[in-house]
Amino acid sequence: MPEQSQTIMAVDELQAIIQRCQILEEADFKGEDFSLFQVAGQKCLEDGYAAQLLEVIQNEKNKVIIKNMGWNLISPLVRCIFMYKQEDDKREHCLKILDQLAQLCNPKELFLGLLEQIEQASGEQACQTVMLLLQPLQTVLLKLQNKKAYSLGLSLAMIMNQLTPLPVPYTKQQIQEDKLGLCQCCNAVVDFTKPFVNEVIKNMEKSSEYNDMELKEELLKFCMKCLKYPLLTAQLEQLEGIEEHPFRHFATEIIDILWDIKELIPLVFLRHKSISPHWKNQEFADIERKNSADSLACLSYLMFVQHFGIDCFPMVFSPSYLLQCNMTHIEVLLKRTEESMLSKGLDLFESCLLRMEDNSLLHQYLELRDFINVPQRKKSLHILQLFIDKFDTEGKYTLFRCLLKTSNHAGVEGYIIKNIKDQIHLSLTRACDNIWFTGHHLISLLDLVLLLPEGAETDLLQNSDRIMASLNLLRYLVIKDCESDNQTGVWTTLAKIEQNFLKPLHVGLNMSKAHYEAEIKNKKENRRG
Repeated sequence: MPEQSQTIMAVDELQAIIQRCQILEEADFKGEDFSLFQVAGQKCLEDGYAAQLLEVIQNEKNKVIIKNMGWNLISPLVRCIFMYKQEDDKREHCLKILDQLAQLCNPKELFLGLLEQIEQASGEQACQTVMLLLQPLQTVLLKLQNKKAYSLGLSLAMIMNQLTPLPVPYTKQQIQEDKLGLCQCCNAVVDFTKPFVNEVIKNMEKSSEYNDMELKEELLKFCMKCLKYPLLTAQLEQLEGIEEHPFRHFATEIIDILWDIKELIPLVFLRHKSISPHWKNQEFADIERKNSADSLACLSYLMFVQHFGIDCFPMVFSPSYLLQCNMTHIEVLLKRTEESMLSKGLDLFESCLLRMEDNSLLHQYLELRDFINVPQRKKSLHILQLFIDKFDTEGKYTLFRCLLKTSNHAGVEGYIIKNIKDQIHLSLTRACDNIWFTGHHLISLLDLVLLLPEGAETDLLQNSDRIMASLNLLRYLVIKDCESDNQTGVWTTLAKIEQNFLKPLHVGLNMSKAHYEAEIKNKKENRRG
C-alpha cells in the first residue's frame, strides 16, 4: 500500500504542477516551475509510471508546458530506457516519450539536452546511447534554421569523440560479435547525416555557384574523421561468411557522401586542400595536418586498392601520375607500426606499381622526395622489386645509389647489390649499349658496393647479407667480363677494390677468428676450473 500511495503521489504532483502551469502565460513560467516539473516527471519515470507521463505529454492542452519544460526529462528518460529490458512495455512508453519530446520541445533546449547525454555516455554505453538519440537529434536539427550547420558539426564532432576511444573490431569473429555495437553505430551515424547531404545536393542543383558552404564543410569534416577512425584501422577485405561487411558498407557510404557533395575527386588529387581551420597554435595545426594526412591516405587506399568509388573516377591519368599522387599517402601508411595501417600502405604501393609497365617510370621521378623515402620503409622485398622494375635504366641506377647510401639495413643493401648484378648481366648480354651499368658510371656505383661500412671493424655477422652479395658480384664480374674486353671497367679498378674492400675484409675475418678462438679457449678453461 505505501508503495502505491507513493506512486499516486508522484503522478498527483505532476498533475498539480501541470494544472497550475496551464493557466499561466508562457512568459510567466518561473524557475521553480521547471524544477518541480522535472522532479515530478523523473519520479513518475523511476516509479514505472511512464504510461501516465506519456498521456500528460500527448495532451494537447499541455503543449506549451512540454515545449518549454520537456527537455528536462531527457536525462532520467535515457537512464530508464537502459534500465528496462527490450520487451518491457515500460521501455516502449519511454521511447514514445522520447519521440514526443523531439516533436514538441523547444529545438534549441532539447538539442543541448541530447548533446549532454551523448557527452556523458562512455565505454560500453557510448554506442547504445548514440544510437538511441540519433533519431531525436536528427528531428531537432532539421527544425533548427539558424545555426543548423554549426549544430550539425557540433553533434557529429561530439559523436565521433565518444566513438574514437573504442577499439575497432578487426577479426572476422570480432566483426560478427560487434561487442560494443561500433559497427552498427557507425552505419547508423551515416544514415543520420543523409537529410543534410540531400539538402546540400538540392542547394547545389539550384545554383552552380552554391555559396552556403557551411553545411558542406561540416559533412566534409565528418567524412575526414571517419576515414581516420574507424576506416584507417578497420579490416576491409571481403570476409567469407559475412554477407555484408559493416565497415565495407560504411566505407561505401562515406565515399558516396564525398561524391554527392562534390569533394571526392578534389580530395584525391588536390592533396594540400585545407580542410581544417587555420590554427594560430602550431601544435593544433600539426595535429590537424597529421589527421588530414592519415584520412587522405585511407581514402586513396579505399579507391585504388578496394575500388570504392572507382566508377566515379576519370580514367584519363597515366599510371605514373597515379603513383606520384599516391607516394605521399604510401609514405604516411608505411611510417606506421600498426599492422592494419602498414598492410594498407603495402597494398596501395603494390596496386599502383602493378598498373605500370616495367622500365616505364622516368628517372626524373626520383627528384621527388617520396620516391626515395618510401622504399627505405620497405617491409616487403617483393614490393621493393616491383618498384625497381618500373624505373628506366637511369632511374634504377639512381635508386640503387640512394638506397645504398641511406638504407642502413644490410638485408636491403644485399638485395640492391643482387639487383645491380642482374642489371650488369643484362648490359653484358644485350647488344644495346647501356652506359649506366658499364664503364665509369658502374665504377662509381661499385665504390659504394665494394667497401665495408666501418672498415676492418665492421660487424661481419650483422653485415653478412651485404658482404656475401658484394663478393658474389665481384666474382661474377671477374669471370664474366674478361680482362681483354673490360666492358665493365672492373679490371682497371682492382687495386682500389683490393685496398678498400678485400684487405679490410681479410683483417676483419682474422680479427673475428681470433675473437672466437679466445672465447672458445676461455670456455674450456672455465670448465676445467
